[in-house]
Amino acid sequence: LDPEDAEKMLSRLLDEEEGSQDLPMVHVLMRKEAGQLLDEQLQAVGAEVTLRGLLQRLTGIDILDELRPYLIRHLGSYLDQGMAAWHNPERQQGFYRAWLDSAAQDVSWLFNDLPDWQDTVAVLPEDPMDAIIGEMHLLGLPQDRWGTYLEKLAMELPGWSGMVNWRQSRPGYAGSDYPVEMVDYLAVRLILEGVMARRLCRKQWQIDANLDLLRWYFRRRRSEFLVRYSLINERIPEYLSGQAQRLIDHAPVTTDDYEQWQHLADMVWTWQKSMSGQHIKGHSVYDGGWRLFNLCQHLGLSAQQLRALNPSQVALLLSLLDSLDPDTRGFLWLQAYERHYRDEVFNALAANHRRGRWARREQRPSAQIVFCMDDREEGIRRHLEEHNPDIETLGAAAHFGVPNFWRGLDDEEVTGLTPVVLVPHHEVCELPQAGQEQRNHSHQSRRKLRLRVKEFIVQATRRNLISATAMMVLAAPVSLLVLAGKVLAPLSTGRLIEATRRWFDQDNIVTDIKVSAAEAKADASPDNRQAGFTDVEQADRVEVFLQNIGLISGFAPLPVIMGHGSMSQNNPHLAAYDCGACSGRHSGPNARIFAAMANRPEVRSLLRERGIEIPGDTWFVGAEHNTCDEDIIFYDEDKIPEALRGPFETLKCALHQATLGSAHERSRRFASAPQHPNRQQAMNHIVGRSLDFSQARPELGHATNAVAVIGRRSITQGAFFDRRMFLISYDPNTDPSGAVLERLLLANGPVGAGINLEYYFSTVNNEEYGCGTKVMHNVTGLLGVMDGASSDLRTGLPRQMIEIHEAMRLQVVVESSVEMVTEIYTRQPPLQELIGNGWLLVSLIHPETGEISVFNPSKGFLPWAGKREALPEVDCSTDWYAGHHGPLSPALIKQEASHA
Repeated sequence: LDPEDAEKMLSRLLDEEEGSQDLPMVHVLMRKEAGQLLDEQLQAVGAEVTLRGLLQRLTGIDILDELRPYLIRHLGSYLDQGMAAWHNPERQQGFYRAWLDSAAQDVSWLFNDLPDWQDTVAVLPEDPMDAIIGEMHLLGLPQDRWGTYLEKLAMELPGWSGMVNWRQSRPGYAGSDYPVEMVDYLAVRLILEGVMARRLCRKQWQIDANLDLLRWYFRRRRSEFLVRYSLINERIPEYLSGQAQRLIDHAPVTTDDYEQWQHLADMVWTWQKSMSGQHIKGHSVYDGGWRLFNLCQHLGLSAQQLRALNPSQVALLLSLLDSLDPDTRGFLWLQAYERHYRDEVFNALAANHRRGRWARREQRPSAQIVFCMDDREEGIRRHLEEHNPDIETLGAAAHFGVPNFWRGLDDEEVTGLTPVVLVPHHEVCELPQAGQEQRNHSHQSRRKLRLRVKEFIVQATRRNLISATAMMVLAAPVSLLVLAGKVLAPLSTGRLIEATRRWFDQDNIVTDIKVSAAEAKADASPDNRQAGFTDVEQADRVEVFLQNIGLISGFAPLPVIMGHGSMSQNNPHLAAYDCGACSGRHSGPNARIFAAMANRPEVRSLLRERGIEIPGDTWFVGAEHNTCDEDIIFYDEDKIPEALRGPFETLKCALHQATLGSAHERSRRFASAPQHPNRQQAMNHIVGRSLDFSQARPELGHATNAVAVIGRRSITQGAFFDRRMFLISYDPNTDPSGAVLERLLLANGPVGAGINLEYYFSTVNNEEYGCGTKVMHNVTGLLGVMDGASSDLRTGLPRQMIEIHEAMRLQVVVESSVEMVTEIYTRQPPLQELIGNGWLLVSLIHPETGEISVFNPSKGFLPWAGKREALPEVDCSTDWYAGHHGPLSPALIKQEASHA
């Protein structure tokens, strides 16, 4: 019987039976022989489930529901990074010892019915490993299953377990000087599971939670179960016939009645087969006929065509259906979905061949802007190129080749602006310029005063009853005004608050950054950092980065290195909107560092010796683009040469127009945006979202990512791709050996795949791989979010970030030859694992012919055989997306000739 149907039926049949708590076991006994089933269940402990899982199967009761809140209360306080009002005074001894010290005096209701709880704690060993071994012996689990059991135990709370494991591998993280070890966590987790399991087993069966005792108990009850099973078996036909008679007596027959008939008939047939072991030949409605009928409908086969099939052909059709299990069906649908979108993109790339600008850089651009490879930057780049065709845009991972520990003017600690796989050895500091010392001193004094007042208010309302009451009474009127402003006028209120803060802190301090070191530190390390980079180190980094993006000649007067970040209110997932290449932080400082290096005469002299000539009238500018409110900050404007001040102001105006266009395009995806807004209205809406503390969708992040292009901008420039592309600059003409492409594939391939798969898994199963809705999230310990007050730590992305995402694997298009990429692929195991196993889909576009090839893991690169169709052509992006809210297919944009 179908488990759900059988359980409903048995619930009705066993209403009068004694021992109804054994119903789940009785239900299973109807399907398998008791001894075999029991052995299978007990053997699964450690291999498939923990003791908690076994007891849940046997009783339907989940002991984790009671255990989780208690464990999280202790664990959250122990791992806290500055949010908890109380910490265990024994934290220096480790989590197990700290918990053990307070467990006996714990007043939690969890132990109310455990009178021997204090005695249980008193005999626990001091060493956590001894505690684990003792609990394993109490459970009666064979030693060869201990390791897998602990893995299964950890995976029952994967968020908290993962955090403990992560902190263990990073001692001293966030300035914490107390030990965090997995063995401590597992010991406490195992002890609590044992306590709760023993309480449940004593209540249900009057035995301890031991595998041998469970085996003995259920074998002793076996005969009783089998007797009950035989009685139930005799009553099933009577029950089913009674149900059928009630349907017969019911008139008139409705559609719902017909479905009940079908359901009942299937139940009778399944029961008869299970009782008799007989299989009736042919294809009746109960033996494949109904499935065959549905299949013929989908295939468009008529009754006459079906009758023409012989039995073996019918059997083949049904066997094909049997092979399509849910996973197989899902993968087929995924491939079909990916192929549909892939063909649209390939058709657009083919139609755009030789239309894009800057393929050879035959004319000098008026400016060059290097954006992050981020798919969110595709829109602003397109709008900028439409506004001013003399500007060239490029894309790269926004660490810009200068991973570092950054210390801003107001930073008390350094921040690693680096990919997560790298640990930099260099520190760069922001300092006030000469003559700004007094202003900086005043600024720091005001800032510290503001932070002290804020800390006093926070602590006074958390720790002291009298001061908390007084503070709430005094702050209520002001808080009410601020709350009303944030709700009714978030844009105006946010701007007023920010202006007030800037006035109080006096932030208009002119600063420099210290990028240069006189000599390399021989023993440089993450804990013994070198202050700045030597001239040779700077030249090395600038050279490699310029080679990566193909910018080794044809420099514009104003190359802008554009980092990015995101700022919004009341957003615990803010790092997910920031720069992934800088570990979820702002990459503006890296852009500033790179520009400062590239402007130094010593560095340019070294680059000249290496074949990269940067003209004397070229000046690099660092900047940062806020992808949430479209604001752009420029660094070190005071250092721009006088001759370039006019062109720089012109460039700023062009970027302002591009941000208006980007805001206008983004607004079409927001349901709350004005209908048919002009550009300024769209910008006001975008900025208002970033300042609205109640806004769950300040921006949509990477929710539209689908493709990554590694190649010249000319192959995509001139086409509308709906902000769905990672654009990674690479010039095959400057890379005859393929060394640059190999670096890009190894570095940027995993970055794009990581972002794409994070969105993919959070979309296809948000409850398990995502983190549910933001609305229910509470920040705990400044280290993660929970649903409410006592859930597991949630990992992945919230629903508000993936609602419009179309889940598919990243399609990477590389501008290169088949021979070069095949050679790189065959010698790089990381690429074979990533691409060969299907985590990334890779295709090629030939630099000269534009021919497209698709990679098949078993056959290599094959020519794309998709249909080529003419694309619509529009004057500008707005003409294509205006009035549309959903995803759009590609279109061509009319190209205006460059006048550079």
